[in-house]
Amino acid sequence: MDLRSLMSLDDYERLEVIQDVQSGLTAIIAIHNTKLGPALGGCRMWNYPTVEDAVKDAVRLARGMTYKSAMAELPFGGGKAVIIGDPAKHKNERLFRALGRFIDRLQGEYVTGMDVGTTSTDMDWVAKETRHVTDVSGSLGAYGTFTADMTAYGVFLGMKASLKKIDGSESLSGKVVAVQGLGKVGMFLCRYLAHAGAKLVVSDLNEELVQKAVQQYGARAVSVQQITQELCDIYSPCALGGIINDKTIPGFQCKIIAGAANNQLAEDRHGEELHRRGIFYAPDYVLNAGGIIVTAAELNNNSPSYARSCVERIYGTVVKVFDYADQHAMSNAMAANHLTEQLLSV
Repeated sequence: MDLRSLMSLDDYERLEVIQDVQSGLTAIIAIHNTKLGPALGGCRMWNYPTVEDAVKDAVRLARGMTYKSAMAELPFGGGKAVIIGDPAKHKNERLFRALGRFIDRLQGEYVTGMDVGTTSTDMDWVAKETRHVTDVSGSLGAYGTFTADMTAYGVFLGMKASLKKIDGSESLSGKVVAVQGLGKVGMFLCRYLAHAGAKLVVSDLNEELVQKAVQQYGARAVSVQQITQELCDIYSPCALGGIINDKTIPGFQCKIIAGAANNQLAEDRHGEELHRRGIFYAPDYVLNAGGIIVTAAELNNNSPSYARSCVERIYGTVVKVFDYADQHAMSNAMAANHLTEQLLSV
């Protein structure tokens, strides 16, 4: 594995591959860009097949956090920590405290928090070794509930902005929305959509979550293999990244793609392919910034109402991306990248 080549693809500032024998920790910390402020990004725990897979995920996620913070006008850069291991089997206090010690050595260059596979209890353990951590028990982002709610709210607003752009009306009443992934964010999104009168199609590997959406929101359940091919107004990927790829694109039967998952495009060229096919893509890191907005509010001791008011700005930011794409005859994905790079070059 050539770590230098992975970093040089996008001018990453720092990549740390960490091992602590006593705790069993193997982790990666990727810092993409700190031009606007300290790198901010959660800690993911996943059973990656190889260290190289974990590195690739970390650097992609770190880049996404840089872009997300910039477009949300937050004074932070982008970073990510990933721990290799099964979160259901391999967690222990020593492991997260070891990670905390490594983060503390970075002297504030990177601030971590919850992500896929980690909890507030885990962050409490990290906090025993460093102050550069968020989402601890009792904080604004604790347990992920408010964070997930605001992430879903931002995606919901992005959907409304997308409909307004292509249909002239932001109403979701009667619109068919296919939601893939029913974790906390996906379930909150279903609630917003159901209250707005949307017709839901859902899928998840967890059958209990599927049945909850069916019972609470009148959703229609389909398999995880079928969801990308559903005939719908909006396809909303809310699971893991890379779902927009060479295999799935030919099967899409949606007008709009707008979801909460990070790194939905397997490669940048897939954003251009969606544009060529007439599928309206709302860039993921613009829509799903609700979580990092909550984290920024927590770090600044702001209130939940203040955080929500900041999330509401996502609608206007999305519209700005769409207008820029029109003005420069480019895809929405490319427009978002151009606007972000302008912010980072100031």
